[in-house]
Amino acid sequence: MSAPWPFVSRGMDVIGPIEPATSNAHRFILVAIDYFTKWVEDKTLKSVTKKAVVDFVHLNIICRVGIPEVIVIDNGSNLNMIPAEVEILSLRIVAEVEIEDDEWVKTRLEQLSLINEKRLAAVCHGQLYQKRMARAYNQKVHPRMFEVGQQVLKAHPSTQRLKRRASSPQIGKGRSL
Repeated sequence: MSAPWPFVSRGMDVIGPIEPATSNAHRFILVAIDYFTKWVEDKTLKSVTKKAVVDFVHLNIICRVGIPEVIVIDNGSNLNMIPAEVEILSLRIVAEVEIEDDEWVKTRLEQLSLINEKRLAAVCHGQLYQKRMARAYNQKVHPRMFEVGQQVLKAHPSTQRLKRRASSPQIGKGRSL
């Protein structure tokens, strides 16, 4: 089978049951292939359930490349639980289902407000993280005040290595204590 462009049509099937089961007791492999690019997505499963198949389709197909126009299955008993409709309201689905514009706008605004809430929560989390890091850093750093004309010893990076070697003597390769 072929497709006119990438990620338009996918084929799905289940391989299994596999005997003996794998070390983590998985006996089935759920496979989806893009007919244009021949890109394969797969997942091992203990059992083929509706939730496992829906999660696979959502995470490995829809979230990565969008909603394909066609998912081809062989109508076997192992994949007859795939839902025929996806509950993601895109403009294409709105046009096909003929949802009223007011209802669609309302749901989109609710989704956008949830996105803003999550964004604000992420910003707050980031600020708290920065405060914790600054507090941890400030506990370890001891500020020192220097005056003009005061002599200070500047440590060179090569002398730091020598100090570390001298403080922890090693035995071997001709060295002795």
